[in-house]
Amino acid sequence: MAKNIAIVNQKGGVGKTTTAVNLTASLGDKGYKTLLVDIDPQGNSTSGMGINKKGLDKNSYEILAGGCTAKDAIIKTEFKNVDVIPSSMDLAGAEIELADMDNRGLRLKDALAMVYNDYDFIILDCPPSLGLITLNGLCAADSLIVPIQCEFYALEGLSQLIATVRTVKRLYNPYIEIEGVLLTMYDGRLNLTQQVVDEVKKCFPKKVYKTFIPRNVRLSEAPSFGQPVLYYDKHSKGAKAYGDFADEVLKQNGKKAKK
Repeated sequence: MAKNIAIVNQKGGVGKTTTAVNLTASLGDKGYKTLLVDIDPQGNSTSGMGINKKGLDKNSYEILAGGCTAKDAIIKTEFKNVDVIPSSMDLAGAEIELADMDNRGLRLKDALAMVYNDYDFIILDCPPSLGLITLNGLCAADSLIVPIQCEFYALEGLSQLIATVRTVKRLYNPYIEIEGVLLTMYDGRLNLTQQVVDEVKKCFPKKVYKTFIPRNVRLSEAPSFGQPVLYYDKHSKGAKAYGDFADEVLKQNGKKAKK
């Protein structure tokens, strides 16, 4: 049965989608069948996996709206052990539609239940907000990973995210936990970077991953080629960092690379 991990931060530009795409690809490369579920209306995870969003009539919006099943929406990719449920621009208006639906916070969880046994991991790329779509992601998840950029406003708004997770735990999903905090856009030459690292470790003791994701040109270029960095340039610092991060996630879950 799959371990479901939501990648969540209500701030944009923190490396959330980069993490969703590259963690998925790295887990797949290490021998684990992994499904990436893109529930961000921007659809960057979808395009980052080389999938053209236009003209797809089966996607995460249709799943939430009840128009198709999760199994119907799955797209097999060219990448090892990686499947994707793509996003749709229609998700931008889904908050209003969901508001009047029964079990509005549990629709994604209920839909994904039919594919849990087909995967080792399901990675959920949530929107940079704390609305009903993200609520669906948190209700469907066993745990969440919070990417935090090594910049001045890194911790801004995180108290709101933690409060939301507590509410979800109390009302909808008693099992959800913060799996860990991933520091992104790391530049060890800057004093500010170390200050942010120290501050994050104070706020999340024993939750910060040892792997830091560096600023890396190849990591930034890869999405425009529709590839995870591992496939765009497997020798880059970005590919190595996400490979190391995937090893940490596997170890947390009592697993190791199969190759």
